[in-house]
Amino acid sequence: MRSSILTLCLAAFIGTANAQISTPDSLKTTKGVLVIQPVEHASLVLSIGGTVIYADPAGKKDNFKGLAAPDIILITDIHGDHFDSAAVAALRTEKTRLIVPAVVAEKLPASYKPMVTVLKNFGVTTQNGITINAIPMYNLPETPDSKHPKGRGNGYIVTVGGARIYISGDTQGIPEMRSLRNINVAFVCMNLPYTMDVKEAADAVLAFKPRIVYPYHYRGQKGLSDVNAFKDIVNKGNKNIEVRQRDWYPKQ
Repeated sequence: MRSSILTLCLAAFIGTANAQISTPDSLKTTKGVLVIQPVEHASLVLSIGGTVIYADPAGKKDNFKGLAAPDIILITDIHGDHFDSAAVAALRTEKTRLIVPAVVAEKLPASYKPMVTVLKNFGVTTQNGITINAIPMYNLPETPDSKHPKGRGNGYIVTVGGARIYISGDTQGIPEMRSLRNINVAFVCMNLPYTMDVKEAADAVLAFKPRIVYPYHYRGQKGLSDVNAFKDIVNKGNKNIEVRQRDWYPKQ
């Protein structure tokens, strides 16, 4: 019976299959099954109880072919692999809510204003019974020419049905990440020179101990980061953390 319910949830979420993206994963919560769909690079989709959340939708609309339309769009920062105005315009509907940092809100059309909620670091909003917390994301050391200065962008924690899902955005292993607790699922970036290397990412993950971690956003200037090495470091340090490796770059 449980497998039948899960199958129905996945079918309702996916619709017509998109062969270009990974098979979705799932997580049981007190509010039903959370469906987790990796898309590409920084883009992912979460679905639970009829609410669909897109995080950093970017690239061609076909990347999201067959996926349910977003009720909520989370955008972490201004760079094109996170904030793609054309993708947002193509994917949003009249009911979509945009959760964004101020720097992104400034770049949105005035007509979007009724659907936008601006969050600063440590801000919080509740949408459709889902709590969304904004978490700092930034580079270390903090310098005037930093690609990601503190306070500009947001990572996010999505809380629903007793589950806490952390989306790192572009960051390094900052104290605010390392001090996180009770994270069920984490999406952690690792790509030089923009964020951090796999060793720093693994060390941060070992500090905050999510139950499940997805290495994502791992394409850098010199190609793809070694996510196998990331998994090895994490599991040598803590065998109880499940490292889920998925294909975030299906076209490569």
